[in-house]
Amino acid sequence: ASMRIAVGLARSLACLSLTARPRGHTAAMSGGALPELCVFDLDACLWDKEMFQMSDVPEQGDVVLGQLNGRGEGVRGVRSGSDTIALHTGALIALQEHADGMHPGMRVALASSADTRFAEQVGRAALKLLEVVPGLTVWDLLMRDWEGRDVNQIGRQPPLSSNKATSHFPRLKEATGVAYDRMLFFDDCNWGDHCAMVASACKEEQSGKGVVTVRTPRGLGEAEWRGGRPAG
Repeated sequence: ASMRIAVGLARSLACLSLTARPRGHTAAMSGGALPELCVFDLDACLWDKEMFQMSDVPEQGDVVLGQLNGRGEGVRGVRSGSDTIALHTGALIALQEHADGMHPGMRVALASSADTRFAEQVGRAALKLLEVVPGLTVWDLLMRDWEGRDVNQIGRQPPLSSNKATSHFPRLKEATGVAYDRMLFFDDCNWGDHCAMVASACKEEQSGKGVVTVRTPRGLGEAEWRGGRPAG
């Protein structure tokens, strides 16, 4: 119990320090163009839970049905023990818009520094159960973008690390062929300012520009999604 209290205090202090800053770097891609790659963190950003705190790997019998933002009934949550993992509202909207082809030329991927192998297993299982629209899971959408290739960088086991700027993003660039200055990244930054580290380290030599980043300390809401990408 004392360990959970200490972790909770540390996270609260991190949230306070970050909410005093601007909510995120919302500069659009050069010329107002859409990003070619939209990258999402998982825990406390795309969805509302921290995978290292979950007790069980979700299975088909753990799905929770609900309304998918007016698109019909589907898998709105998945249970892990006494917890239920669910996409944040803005994340669901973002993925639905992408599924509908509203942002031509943009693809999506994940960059998560899940603490343990078990946390990674929980996260991957949840991705294969949570639905964007009825019958289409988050994982289905990710695989559709990359013709079945898993380009996602999830975890911190080698060759990944806890530093997304030095492991996750270089690997994403290599796997996708997308330049840093064509990427948009959403991260809660509650356990470290991944946005600042990625924005500082992941730049293109020729343009001098890098990944556009948006902090989501309270999870990816609709406002963060709308602010992170250019209008139209």
